[in-house]
Formats: sequence, C-alpha cells, structure tokens
Amino acid sequence: MEQVKTQETWDEIIKPKNRLFDIHLWELWKYRDLLMLFVRRDFVSVYKQTILGPSWYLLQALFTTITFTLIFGKVAKLPTDGVPLVLFYMAGIVCWGYFSQCLIKTSNTFVNNASIFGKVYFPRLTVPVSIIISNLVGFGIQLLMFIGFLVYYYFQGMPINLNTTLLLFPLLIVLMAGMGLGFGIIISSLTTKYRDLQYLIAFGVQLLMYATPVIYPLSSLGGKLRTAVLLNPMTSILETFKYSILGKGTFSWNYLSYSCIFTLITLFIGVLLFNKVEKSFMDTV
Repeated sequence: MEQVKTQETWDEIIKPKNRLFDIHLWELWKYRDLLMLFVRRDFVSVYKQTILGPSWYLLQALFTTITFTLIFGKVAKLPTDGVPLVLFYMAGIVCWGYFSQCLIKTSNTFVNNASIFGKVYFPRLTVPVSIIISNLVGFGIQLLMFIGFLVYYYFQGMPINLNTTLLLFPLLIVLMAGMGLGFGIIISSLTTKYRDLQYLIAFGVQLLMYATPVIYPLSSLGGKLRTAVLLNPMTSILETFKYSILGKGTFSWNYLSYSCIFTLITLFIGVLLFNKVEKSFMDTV
C-alpha cells in the first residue's frame, strides 16, 4: 500500500535563546494564566496554616511603626517635619516594606525554583513578576491601615494637606516594583554562581534602609550627607509619597526623574542578565 506522508504542524516551536537581546517579553502575556497561578501560590503559601493569616501584614507594619516611634521618635528624638510620629514612620515603612520584599524574594528566584525550571519550559520571568504582583496585596493592606490612621489624626485636628502630586502615586508604585524587580533578578542571576549573596542580601537591604529617609526627613540633612542620600533612587520616591499625602517632604521633578531613569536602567540590565543566566543556570545552581 502506498503510504501517505502528512506534514505535522505545531502550535509553538521552542528554540534556544542564542542572542543576548532574544528576550521575548511578549511571552509574559501569553502565559498570563500561569502568571496568575504563581501569584496565588506566592500569596497563599506564605500564610498557609497560620492562625492570623493575612493579618500578619498589618501586624508587621504596626509593630515596626511602634518600635520606630519609641526608639527613634521618643528616645533619639529625630525630627519628623512636624508630622505625628506614627504617621511619619508608617508612611516610610509601608513604601520601604514593599520595595524590600520585592527585592529579597525575587533575589532567590533561580535557587528556590530550580526544581521547576529543570523540568518544564515556561518564561522564567513569570516567577519574579508574580512575586512583584503578589506583594501588591500586602502593600494594599498596609496602605489601607495607614489611611485609617490618617483619617483618625484628621478627626483629632491634624490638617491633611493632599495635593496634586497624589496623582503620581501609581508611578511611585511602578518605580518601587521596577526597582525591586531589577535589583532582585540581578542578584538572583549572580547568586547562581556566588552563593554568598544569599547571606548578604537581607543585611544589605537593612543597611540601605538607613540610607533612605524612612526614619528621618530629608530636610534634616545638609551638605554632602544630603547629596549622598539623594543618590539613593528610593529617596525621591519616599519623599514624594510623604509630600503627596502628608504635605511634608521634599518633592522635585529632577530627583523623581533620576529615580525613573535609574529604575529603567536597572530593570534593563536585570532582564538582560536574567535572560543570559537562565540558559545555563542548571549547570551551576
């Protein structure tokens, strides 16, 4: 019998990435269902089988605020630009907490997910991006608590000086997420070869917090120290957030533009390095 040859057709052909700029970011949208599954996994796994569940988001921010208020506000008596201590510290803690969690959790992407990456193909960037999205839930919960305290102080007679810079709030979230993702995937890529970074990251983030106006206002600094702190791209983000909601802080388009450019460069370098490492990380991780 004569055999009939049929040409096989495929929905998708997976090829190795041979070029540095062969990134295929469009695959993130194509695998959006998987991305949402990772988001759910990241959120549920943290507080699964806990008594208080997501309430820990509130307790972490609240206890940290109380600690900062007692130590830096009452004992050290650091200035807060006339803002009530609780509001000043909570504003910084909420923003810094989101950035630091994004950075720390994405920095372990390759090490924590090696078993998955070695078995099946999917865009590796979906994992760190899912962490950024899932952390938004905790950020939103803490932000609602901060707004609750803000309303309380308003009824106690404290004026709320909301201004048009509040419209920049979505941009501030994007900058914090982008910067956390950029730094995180850079460290994650380097961690596959230099495991020491795993132990330094938490300590480094803690030190970076003291170089950011979380426990002190930028207005209290001067000279070279002020310039050094302004080189920290998170400085203008926190100061803009405080200025938009509390009416106190230092807002400058130049400083915010610097943060935007810094974030874009960091994210670009991070994606390129991540794309390069993912092709061979299983040999070193």
